[in-house]
Amino acid sequence: MSETIAFLPAHATCFPSVDSALKEPDGLLAVGGNLNVETLLLAYRGGIFPWYNDGDPLLWWSPSQRMVFTPGKLHISRSLGKLLRKNRYLVTFNHNFSALIKTCARCYQAKEGTWITADMIAAYTTLHQSGYAHSVEVWRDCDLVGGLYGVAIGQVFFAESMFSKESNTSKVALVALSEQLARWQFQLVDCQNYSTHLASLGGRLISRESYIKYLGMYCPRDSACANWQMKWQWHDG
Repeated sequence: MSETIAFLPAHATCFPSVDSALKEPDGLLAVGGNLNVETLLLAYRGGIFPWYNDGDPLLWWSPSQRMVFTPGKLHISRSLGKLLRKNRYLVTFNHNFSALIKTCARCYQAKEGTWITADMIAAYTTLHQSGYAHSVEVWRDCDLVGGLYGVAIGQVFFAESMFSKESNTSKVALVALSEQLARWQFQLVDCQNYSTHLASLGGRLISRESYIKYLGMYCPRDSACANWQMKWQWHDG
């Protein structure tokens, strides 16, 4: 197995095998390339995603383990269930993708810097306009207080980022996503890297090999849902 990182030309249309990803840092696969729609779709179908800081070169990753969960199988705590039953928030899908991704970027910038650069915002906005990137927004009155965005291909959703401006609002968005994807017969949600937040909701780690097998089974198929623009409301049971 090679320990040499691949350098991609700006017009690159293919990636090296994920088996050649570095062990340290875990999953670093390639440098360079582009963020065109076709390139991003090829990357996601192959178990690869872009992640880099502003000012750094474009980096592509395929970690040895992936954090995933099955749609409709999230663990909903008693307190989260109580919050959902209150229907305090309006939850929408694809109501304002632009506002959602820009708010994600600002929230992370305020905390620790952001990898959601201007180029990433532009790329995923184009991916959204092409019908692949989607947002879940959580509103209190007219204020965007939580949400997430990601990419849907076939029966797999690749979650990219989430934020909360009020307690548990990112969890509300994640539950809405999970329940709706289950109705649409999605098979997997990829959350990329481990976090205690996701583990508490029932996320689990699987090996890269298992993850690639899932993609082989579920990514080539068309999505069962045609229209993501909707309002969502929690229903017990």
